Amino acid sequence: MLGRFGTVVTVVAQNAPIQQQQRGMATLKAISIRLKSVKNIQKITQSMKMVSAAKYARAERELKQVRPIGDGAKQFYEKAEVGPPEAIPEKLVIAMTSDRGLCGAVHTSIARYIRNELAKDDQNIKVVCVGDKSRAILSRIYGKNIILAGNEVGRLPPTFLDAAKLADAILKSGYKFGSGEIIYNRFKSVVSYTTSTLPVFSLESVSAAPKLSIYDSLDDEVIQSYLEFSLASLLFYSMKEGACSEQSSRMTAMDNASKNAGEMIDKLTLTFNRTRQAVITRELIEIISGASAL
Repeated sequence: MLGRFGTVVTVVAQNAPIQQQQRGMATLKAISIRLKSVKNIQKITQSMKMVSAAKYARAERELKQVRPIGDGAKQFYEKAEVGPPEAIPEKLVIAMTSDRGLCGAVHTSIARYIRNELAKDDQNIKVVCVGDKSRAILSRIYGKNIILAGNEVGRLPPTFLDAAKLADAILKSGYKFGSGEIIYNRFKSVVSYTTSTLPVFSLESVSAAPKLSIYDSLDDEVIQSYLEFSLASLLFYSMKEGACSEQSSRMTAMDNASKNAGEMIDKLTLTFNRTRQAVITRELIEIISGASAL
């Protein structure tokens, strides 16, 4: 038994350098594949950053021209002191997102705000999801509250025609609401945005406003026409704000991803060089040891 055991030990000892060498070669190959993969990812993130930078510059220019439209639409409700009617508790919430990701917490911040509102009262609140991102997040728990969803958002810059089509779909949805909110991301700077709201009211709410009399010659038909135009204007304004915030956030996210990929490449290169040097050193020691044994 001792002789057989000793023979086995000798065979294992002879095969040990080969197994170590094979493990070293496998490690080098795995590190090389990982290094190549990270370099390809870095190229993709750098390209996406350049594309987002170009789209952001255009979105910021267009946003400066659109902001007076949104501010003018809000001032009417503020000066007339329009408020939600107590007799109509139904509320409409419009989530302004897009179909595209890789832009930080732009979409999740809007979905989080709406989830908090639905957690308080999910019986009298209905949601309109603009973009697949908000629909995908909210439909998991509050799918029954979604009455309308739009996609193909974010591929091209938003236009007033898109906002008009969305406003028409909301008004023809058949949902009677007393008040509502447009949840969007307001652009502040390249690295900053805030989740804000815009008011939306029905004809009954505006007609019952205490200071509506400061505007002359307003009947129900004129008010209804203005509310339709105001809804389209607010949607267009929030789309532009959201598009600019999304592009700036994506540009920042891709810049951070490129930097992280660069740091990972440096670490993998160092590990690869150390592992290769260790394999070479081990092979030299084996060659020298074999020559000395002869």
